[in-house]
Amino acid sequence: MIYLASRSPRRLQLIAQLGIDCHLLLDEDETRAEALEAFRPGETPALYVRRVVLAKAQAALNRLAESAMPPAPLLCADTTVAIGATILGKPQDAEDAARMLRLLSGRTHKVLTAVVIAPASRSRLLSATQVSRVRFERLKPAQIEAYVGSGEPFGKAGGYAIQGLAAGFVRRIEGSHSGIMGLPLFETARLLRKAGYPMRP
Repeated sequence: MIYLASRSPRRLQLIAQLGIDCHLLLDEDETRAEALEAFRPGETPALYVRRVVLAKAQAALNRLAESAMPPAPLLCADTTVAIGATILGKPQDAEDAARMLRLLSGRTHKVLTAVVIAPASRSRLLSATQVSRVRFERLKPAQIEAYVGSGEPFGKAGGYAIQGLAAGFVRRIEGSHSGIMGLPLFETARLLRKAGYPMRP
């Protein structure tokens, strides 16, 4: 068993693909988690996603230390979308979601997912960042309006979910499909092995 410090149902589904049982370790104060995701001026997408995931992991470790739960590895991940040096977070409303989709339309963007594993011993933090490139077709205004109206963009970095309706926008992917969804399984499995977790073959 491992602790998963994430509210994402996609991450829970992905980690289950590796045959791993998870216990969710969540911060009941969602605004505190959102505060960790605030952008800092001049921060690159790579530095941003790594800073956020390390902060979330440390907060989760603090919650675990205050609890009576048994020791087990902790997994934390964070995903961001970037056009050049511009970070696209989760859209605040329909207008913001449409703005993001217009930026992504007909262009290639990066999806960065950082993963942190804390072994049960808490002796160190192991981390990796996976970067994928995704190219969208040129979206028509009606496509953007319909997609925003579906409600799918909300709560998603970059305003879209590749495992949902937005899959029809994607012309090409270079990288990790699971990483774009929110948890790169190759990198995650490798980190768990380094942490001494007995991975199934």
